[in-house]
Amino acid sequence: MDLVRPIWNLINQLAAAVALILLAPLILGVALWIRVADGKGVLFVQDRAGRGGRPFRMLKFRSMVHDSVAMSAQLGMADPFGLLHDDPRITRCGRFLRRTSLDELPQLLNVVSGRMNLVGPRPDVLPQVANYSPLDARRLEVRPGITGWAQVNGRDDIDWPARFVLDRWYIDHWSPLLDLRIIGRTVTGLRRGEPPVHVDTLNIERAVEIPQQRVAEPAPAEDLSRAT
Repeated sequence: MDLVRPIWNLINQLAAAVALILLAPLILGVALWIRVADGKGVLFVQDRAGRGGRPFRMLKFRSMVHDSVAMSAQLGMADPFGLLHDDPRITRCGRFLRRTSLDELPQLLNVVSGRMNLVGPRPDVLPQVANYSPLDARRLEVRPGITGWAQVNGRDDIDWPARFVLDRWYIDHWSPLLDLRIIGRTVTGLRRGEPPVHVDTLNIERAVEIPQQRVAEPAPAEDLSRAT
């Protein structure tokens, strides 16, 4: 697999470039729709963790209002990256874009640039990656993907502990054939209903616990040898 992976990564980049050309009319149409319906700011750009935890700028079509993370505090949400039932931050056209995954199309540019693949663990936000356990961090061993094993086995309908398990399974069993299988299941599952909203208790708890652990750690003992 040592030689297969780099070749497969290159194939991903070439396939994404072809997809961008073929889907250009759709991409431009969606961009125009967002601009007309919801004003300026067609793209949503956010720092996410790539392979090895290295940050990169992930692209999506904007499906939420501007400053949606800041607005989460006003809504009393413990998880600023979570969702609410009938979330008021989702724009008029954003609900359709999210349900059909059309909001993910700009990530083809991330694939062409080599920061993502078509298939892989979904890239997580940096504040949550900072709280990963060593076992969780295994999902950072490969390039993140537009779709992935966790996405075709529940997507937003599963919690983060289950996603970590599925991502590790994918990494341990990876092959080009598995990626093609995931792409096929993604395409056939595009027309899906609105998933139920789950509160992300794992990341909420870790966001509280880990800073407390850091504060509780004793300061290193002062070296008094130089004073004697």
